[in-house]
Amino acid sequence: MEPDYQRLDFAYRRSRDQDAPEPPRHPVVIAGAGPVGLAAAIDLAQRGIPVVLLDDDNRLSTGSRAICFAKRTLEIFDRLGLGELVAAKGVRWNLGKVFLRDALLYQFDLLPEPAHHRPAFVNIQQYYVEGYLAERALALRGLDLRWSNRVIGLEQAGDGVLLAVETPEGSYRLRADWVIAADGGRSPIRAMMGLESKGRVFRDRFLIADVRMAADFPAERWFWFDPPFHPGQSVLLHRQPDNVWRIDFQLGWDADPALETAPERVLPRIRALLGQDARFELEWVSIYTFACRRMEHFRHGRVLFAGDAAHGVSPFGARGANSGVQDADNLAWKLAAVLRGEAPEALLDSYAAEREAAADENLLNSTRATDFITPKSEISRLFRDAVLDLAREAPFARALVNSGRLSTPTVLRDSALNTPDADGFEGSMVPGAPATDAPIRIDGAPGWLLEQIGQGFTLLCFGVPPDAVPEEARTLLVDPAGAVPEGVIAIEDSEGLLARRYDARPGTGYLLRPDQHVCARWRAPCLAGIRHAMATALGWEMAS
Repeated sequence: MEPDYQRLDFAYRRSRDQDAPEPPRHPVVIAGAGPVGLAAAIDLAQRGIPVVLLDDDNRLSTGSRAICFAKRTLEIFDRLGLGELVAAKGVRWNLGKVFLRDALLYQFDLLPEPAHHRPAFVNIQQYYVEGYLAERALALRGLDLRWSNRVIGLEQAGDGVLLAVETPEGSYRLRADWVIAADGGRSPIRAMMGLESKGRVFRDRFLIADVRMAADFPAERWFWFDPPFHPGQSVLLHRQPDNVWRIDFQLGWDADPALETAPERVLPRIRALLGQDARFELEWVSIYTFACRRMEHFRHGRVLFAGDAAHGVSPFGARGANSGVQDADNLAWKLAAVLRGEAPEALLDSYAAEREAAADENLLNSTRATDFITPKSEISRLFRDAVLDLAREAPFARALVNSGRLSTPTVLRDSALNTPDADGFEGSMVPGAPATDAPIRIDGAPGWLLEQIGQGFTLLCFGVPPDAVPEEARTLLVDPAGAVPEGVIAIEDSEGLLARRYDARPGTGYLLRPDQHVCARWRAPCLAGIRHAMATALGWEMAS
C-alpha cells in the first residue's frame, strides 16, 4: 500500500557528526531535500560520491505544487531509478486545447511523432515525486539524508566550506568540499551569503484549487481566455492522479489573498466551471503571484546554487521543477568528475554558464507568456484580444497565442564543452542537444536507446566502429556491418528511427556526455578525435 505522502513524517536521527570533537569533512553537502536536492544527491551517490543531504523539515511538500513533469525530466528520473514509478502513477498527456470564451480556438500535440518511451508530460503531485525520490535516496549507500537539520551558518575558507547546522538536539558544525544550495526560492544560504535574485514581479494573482471529483474530462491541458464562467480572466485545468483536478483562476492584482482562499469565495468559482450540481471535494487552495528572476551567477566559490534557489519563473509553462531537475542533471556528473580528479574545477564554471543560459531561456518564455495572459496596458490587451479573435480562422495567428510555452530542455549550442561540427548534418541532434530516444532491440529484446547510455561518456556508432574503441567510453554499435569489437554493445535500429533522428549513415558517430547531451559528432570518428572531444567536454580546454 502506498504511503500517505501528505501526512508522512520522516524521523529525525542523531548523526555521528554531532558528537565529533572537530567538524567532520564531507565531499558534498546539499541543503534542501526537495526534488532538486534529492535528484542531485541520488545522482552523486550513484556515481560513488558520498553525500550529506540536509533538510530543515521532516515532511514532503504541502499541496500539489509542481504537477507537470516533462519528458526530459522523466528520462532523467529513469537514470535515477524512479522514472517508471513516476510515469506509472502520473497522468500521461500530449494534447492541449485553447479556448476563447466558450469555443475551442485550436489544439496542439506536444509529441506528434510516435515511438517515444516517455510522453510529452505526466501530471503528478509534487509530493509523490518527492516521496519516490526520498525512498530512492534512503535506499542508496553513501547518501546520508538528515531530516530536521537546518543550515544556520556558512563560511567559505580556502578549499572548503564550514557549515553550522541546527537540530532538535542543538547545533553542530561540519565541513564540505562543495555545497549545493537547493534550499528553495527564499534560499537561506543565498541570504547568508548576501546574494539576491533579480527580475520582475508581475502585478497579478492566481488562485490554485485542487479538486477531487469523478469527471470524464480527457487527460489534456485546457486553457480558457475570457470564459463565460470567469469573464475577463483566464482559467487552466489539468488532471492529476487520484481523481484530483488542478484549476487555476486568474484573479487580478487587487484580489485579497486571505479573502479569495475562503471556501465561500472558492466554491462558487468552481461550480461556475463545473456546474451547480457538480459533486467535488476541495483538496488544497493557494494564491500565487507571478515572478521571474534569477541570481546573476550560480557558482560562488565552492557553493553552487540550483533550482528555485538560483532561479524562479511563473508557473505557466511548467518550467520551474523541470528546469531545477535539469540543473541537478547538469551539475552532478561535473562535480563527481572534479572530485575524482578527472576534470579541473573550471568544469563547474560550465555548470553556471550552461544553466544560467537555460534560466534566461526559461525566464524569457515565462515572461512572454505572463505578458500575454495578463496584459498590463490597454494597447497590450487590444493586441492580445485581436490575436485571439484572428486565431479562430487563421492558423498563422495561433503561433502568436501564448498560454504558456511548455517546458522543453535547453539546447546548449554555445557550450564551451562542445566540439564544433567538422561535417555536415541535418536535424536537431546538434552538439549541446539532449539525446533523443528511439526504439531499439538488444540481444533480440525490445528496448530504448536511453536505457543503454551509461553514467559516463557514451559513444554511439552506426554500422562501423571507429579505428579503435576508447576504453573511457561505453560504446554502442548500431546495426553492425561486421564483427563486433570486444567491449562494444551491439544494438538493432528496429524501426529505423534511430538513424533518422540522428541523421546517421554508415560510419557516423556521436559522443554523449554523462548527462546525455551530445558533445561531438562525426561522419567518421577516430580515436584521437574522440579523446580530444572527451577532454573538451571535461573542461580541460577551459582550464588551459
